[in-house]
Amino acid sequence: MIDSNSPEFVEALARGLSVLEAFDARDPEMTLAELSRKVGMPIATVRRNVLTLEALGFIRRHNKHFLLAPRILTLGSAYLNAFNVEEAVTPELHRITSQFGDAANMAVLDGTNVLYIAHLSESRGVRRNASLGVTYPAYATSMGRVLLAALPEEEIARYFEAYSPVKLTDYTVTEEAELRDILIETRAKGYSITVDQLDYGITAIAVPVKDNAGRVVCSINSSGYTPRLTPDELIEQRLPEMRLAANRLSQLFTRFPALLHSLAPTAAPGR
Repeated sequence: MIDSNSPEFVEALARGLSVLEAFDARDPEMTLAELSRKVGMPIATVRRNVLTLEALGFIRRHNKHFLLAPRILTLGSAYLNAFNVEEAVTPELHRITSQFGDAANMAVLDGTNVLYIAHLSESRGVRRNASLGVTYPAYATSMGRVLLAALPEEEIARYFEAYSPVKLTDYTVTEEAELRDILIETRAKGYSITVDQLDYGITAIAVPVKDNAGRVVCSINSSGYTPRLTPDELIEQRLPEMRLAANRLSQLFTRFPALLHSLAPTAAPGR
């Protein structure tokens, strides 16, 4: 994979994608000036990108504000459809939620975050409800810690150079030294448990999913409401089934090679 310094790197395309990625729950609508500040590009550059994306149907305008158009959903659905994500992954997540209730998810690393590519929930009682395409800080999630623990040491070092930790709750671990210890423990145990790290009331256990070469390509978790779960209960009741599900997914990926190739580890986190 090339980096941003390569002569084959298309800066104009990167700028356009940065504009699309700037829209989120905090900033669903922005003026050109607001977009310019958020993406760190000159307002004239932002304007050209916005007008191009508007012409392509991915952005709409409302008075002086710009916002994403529904057509943006075609980009995400193209991934799900091309790689048969629902057919490949949902049965295992359903098996987990049927047995334990609550929610089950699959995620991959995306820069310094985890990106949810599959989600199934039997309950809406948890404050942060994951959905397809949502990202959360890797350091504060069970799946993120599993995925970080599987990285080579040089990539872990690059991750800590790039991450910007924020205490999302009073219990969120943000110190690098403590997080490194957690990753070492996670690698040794083969699973990660988080309690009230991402949000109050969320307890989760995650395990890695590997390809046939033994490389960790993604992670799955089972999460629930903290007052109803303890780490010991997760280990005793859910961990064995989570590991079985991960093994079944590893075997299943041989039927979906394109999906597996899309999940394969790439370069170290870049943002």
